[in-house]
Amino acid sequence: MTEFVIRLADERGRVLEQTHAASTADELRSRFTQAGYYVYSVKSRGGIAGGRKKVKLDTFLVFNQQFLTLIRAGLPILGSLDLLARRQKQPNFRAQLEDVTARVKTGESISAAFEAQGGFPVVYTTTLLAGERSGNLEEVLQRFLEFQRVSLTFRKKLKASLIYPALLIVMVIGLFIFLITFVVPRFAQLYDQLGTQLPAITTFLLNFGQSAQQYGLYVGAVLVLLGFLLFRWTKTDAGATSVDRIRISLPVIGQVWLKYQVGLFSRTLSTLLTGGLPLVPSLETAARSIESRQIGNAVFRSVDMVREGKGLSASLQSTKVFPELAVEMVEVGESTGALPGMLNSVAEFFEEDVQTSLTAAMSLIEPAILIVMGVVVIVILIALYYPIVSLSAGGIH
Repeated sequence: MTEFVIRLADERGRVLEQTHAASTADELRSRFTQAGYYVYSVKSRGGIAGGRKKVKLDTFLVFNQQFLTLIRAGLPILGSLDLLARRQKQPNFRAQLEDVTARVKTGESISAAFEAQGGFPVVYTTTLLAGERSGNLEEVLQRFLEFQRVSLTFRKKLKASLIYPALLIVMVIGLFIFLITFVVPRFAQLYDQLGTQLPAITTFLLNFGQSAQQYGLYVGAVLVLLGFLLFRWTKTDAGATSVDRIRISLPVIGQVWLKYQVGLFSRTLSTLLTGGLPLVPSLETAARSIESRQIGNAVFRSVDMVREGKGLSASLQSTKVFPELAVEMVEVGESTGALPGMLNSVAEFFEEDVQTSLTAAMSLIEPAILIVMGVVVIVILIALYYPIVSLSAGGIH
């Protein structure tokens, strides 16, 4: 007998997490399902979930496309998993697929087998569960693939639009470091030999350059340490929540981030509802699938209201986090009985809005970075060459 941690909901919708012993995860899942509970997940205690790395999304999508093709061709699920595991070239992913195959052979459900691995998107395992419960695994896999393709394409567009500004910022920092640590010390040696009185801005710049040479490595080490500690802090619940709150409060960028997360939440929720999953577990899964802690926490607060019988739009509006337009569109979807389709429309609208806003912001940020770069270079050159020009004109004695 093995101990499993089971997460389930009773007839009142209350979510419980308990530890029980069973021969297999599937046996435990069936036991509670027959008793009238809704089972979210069954995980083995001391399993391998925490020790595996995440699989690259591109690789994962290729696997699922091949998996779907084999199932549609009439190959059994177990045979498809075994074949794809043997053909997988990435050692980490191959080991995970082999473990999934072994679990399915012992009678465990495919959703529980993938969930036990860790590192896979929570929306994927929930989608598989919905497919198992509805008996239509092919359809829900197809919806998951469509959802991930759209999300991946949108994510790539966002990254591509940020490459040029990031490159400019790196160039500005690199140019400043080069001038301060290499060029300025050479001028300091020249002016020491001349022994002339220098303007205040030149003196400040030379002293700054000498200090950078002497203490630059120590300052760099301290900054790296602080950066590492800050990174670790952002991985905690308090740190991630604080960072997300600051990010959303930023001008321009904050609204872009908020709309991007709302769009991602809406598309995820639409995919889960279309797959046949009830609203409450779909909301919880969608909340865990997005990066924004503030929006995720708002969705979890709305879940309690939905359990009490309130509508989704009213529950989301009460959190005071979601944009008014998104709430209104969800309300229309509820009233017309076409909530999944309307959620897709919400996602498409906000994704397009994010792309437009980001393009407009980048059109302002890029020249601003160039202006800052030009001003920094001009100030440094004036501070360095002004004494030479004054000396040649007889202005320094």
